[in-house]
Amino acid sequence: MLALDQVHTVAFAGLMLFVGYGVRRIVPPLALHNIPAPVIGGLLVACATLAMRSVGIESLAFDTSLQTPLMIAFFSSIGFGASLSLLRVGGPAVLVFLLASTLMAVVQNLLGSGLAWLLGQPPLLGVLAGSVTLTGGPATGLAFAPLFEQAGVPGAATLAVAAAMTGIVAGGLLGGPVGTHLIARSKDLRGAPVPHRPVPLATQIVESQLREPLASAPASEDVEAYGLLKNLTLILVAIWLGSGVSAGFAALGLTLPAYIGAMLVAAGMRNLDDATGWIGISQRTIDDLGGSALSLFLVMALMTLELWSLVGLAVPLAILLFVQVVAIAIVALGPLYRLMGGDYQAAVMAGGFCGFMLGTTANAMANMEALVERHGPAPKAFLVVPMVGAFFIDFANALIITLFLNLSR
Repeated sequence: MLALDQVHTVAFAGLMLFVGYGVRRIVPPLALHNIPAPVIGGLLVACATLAMRSVGIESLAFDTSLQTPLMIAFFSSIGFGASLSLLRVGGPAVLVFLLASTLMAVVQNLLGSGLAWLLGQPPLLGVLAGSVTLTGGPATGLAFAPLFEQAGVPGAATLAVAAAMTGIVAGGLLGGPVGTHLIARSKDLRGAPVPHRPVPLATQIVESQLREPLASAPASEDVEAYGLLKNLTLILVAIWLGSGVSAGFAALGLTLPAYIGAMLVAAGMRNLDDATGWIGISQRTIDDLGGSALSLFLVMALMTLELWSLVGLAVPLAILLFVQVVAIAIVALGPLYRLMGGDYQAAVMAGGFCGFMLGTTANAMANMEALVERHGPAPKAFLVVPMVGAFFIDFANALIITLFLNLSR
């Protein structure tokens, strides 16, 4: 068996990441359904390991000691985006949509745990196939998987990936028909298609509200390199201080994923900077660094999946996911549509809701873009959905999952 050390493992993960980009480019359905390139690259390694195991060949051994720091760095970047000022500037619709999404994440976990119990499975399996992987996606699923393993869900990482991938595909397939049905029954129809791709208002508002600092650097220093180094240091400081916060929670007997402390510290730093301007956080740079860390983390986590552990739980997992998809469709078609105004804008938001409550924000945006290209612009929807899906729901969902884990003890 060839063993790779931590540097070799990260390098191999980087290579497989770009293999994933290449495969997605030459296999259009993967891009159509917003399957992330890191997932493709990591699963290729996992599938190769499964094939080698089936014929008695030893596979590569990986040193994944850098996997957790990369995960924490990504979730720190999520914390840096949790600006309370964004909620205020987004208006009541953003807050209402966030509260509705948060409530639905709780419902996903209650529904999943109850159904898992009826199927004779650990209730936490239903939580794992609930908001952990559907609202949270593969990153949240893999981050929480070790805690679910400790709590009695065998093969949690593999189950999390299977649930998350199913959710991404379902979210991409469900949002369009749901939105189209609601538009067809709405009195506020749009007749003229728009020839251009809409620009998400959330992007404009985030860039203006979070005030990208003026690029500057000490004499003789490169401006871009200095800005990159500064924001990387901010992430590292959040991780450092967050480890102390997490240790404090652990001392209180709370079961928490490793990233919660860092995410809370980062959110505190963000809102302090919003109020004072003392720190000079560049959210754009933070997001780039967090996204890079996420990509490498996902590939590394997926490379070591034990896909053979899915066999015994395939049927219960399929039933759980089917019920979750039906539940999201019912909520989007009824309560959410009416809550957001019962008009064309609400119909487009319902399509986006299906995308990120089952998959990712990318699914939500793809669903809404398909709807507005046919029926006309929906600026309110392109403000509300990405702001909640990209900046707030991950933060709220992490707290919800933590609550369910601690209540299960």
